[in-house]
Amino acid sequence: MPKLLETREDVELMVNQFYQKIRQDAELGYIFEEVAHIDWELHLPKMYDFWEGILLGTANYMGRPMPPHFRLTTKHTLTPAHFDRWLHLFFENVDALFEGDIAAEAKYRAYSIATIMNQRVQQVNAQISEEN
Repeated sequence: MPKLLETREDVELMVNQFYQKIRQDAELGYIFEEVAHIDWELHLPKMYDFWEGILLGTANYMGRPMPPHFRLTTKHTLTPAHFDRWLHLFFENVDALFEGDIAAEAKYRAYSIATIMNQRVQQVNAQISEEN
C-alpha cells in the first residue's frame, strides 16, 4: 500500500528499490554493471543525498551529475530509449511505494532530469559522430 514520501528513510527506500530494478533490467542493467561499473556503495549514498535535496530541501548533495553521463556516453551510446526506460522504471517504482505531493514531485523532477540529460547527452553523441 503506497504511503507518503516524507523522510530520508523513504528516499533511501525509493532509491534502493529503483536501482534494484535498474540492475535487473535487460535494457539498462548492463550499462550500469558492465559499462559504467558502478560502485554501489559509493553511488547509492550520493543518490540518497541528491533525491533528499530535491524532495525534502536538504543540502547534502555536492556533485555534478552531467560529467559522468558525458563520459559514459563516450563508452556506450546512451539513446532516448535508455532515458525513456529509466523514466518508466522510476515512475513504476515511485507509484508502487508512495503517493501524495512529494511522490508526484519526485516523478515531475525525474521527468525534467531525464529530459534535460537526454538532450545534453544527444548533443555529445552528435559531436562524437561528427568527429568520427
